Amino acid sequence: MLTDPHSAAAKGLAQYLRLVARELGLDAAQGYYELDAPAGAYLDLQRRLAAFPTRNTALVWDEEHGWAVGVDSHSGLSLVVLSHLGERVLPPPEAVAAFVEAIFNGRWPGQARPSRLRRADAEDGLDAELAAYARVPVGHGRSEPVPA
Repeated sequence: MLTDPHSAAAKGLAQYLRLVARELGLDAAQGYYELDAPAGAYLDLQRRLAAFPTRNTALVWDEEHGWAVGVDSHSGLSLVVLSHLGERVLPPPEAVAAFVEAIFNGRWPGQARPSRLRRADAEDGLDAELAAYARVPVGHGRSEPVPA
């Protein structure tokens, strides 16, 4: 993954995070992303799980493992991951939202252990896939990347 914040891939990651937030009914300002390898993102879900009523819940992404849902640790300094989506590194935003909603509805899809879906330094087209998201307007109902 390129670490240049002005690259199309970096802009695409920002847009992808906005699209995921929109699908969840959240403001993307509740999250952030980092470009250092492995690139990652964090989105505060602004809800709490019934099983963890005193802990904040978050959705996290990294370029090797994809998406996961977790809760703050007792100290609040780290995240305890509860479930990994594990399908693809960049599933459609609608699939990410469905994963999150299923967890909040007590169904616990995904897997407890992370699967490495790719290496951070792989030349496998992730940059191009992210760059395609840079061309997707938020708020127009379409969240699939636009082919180059």
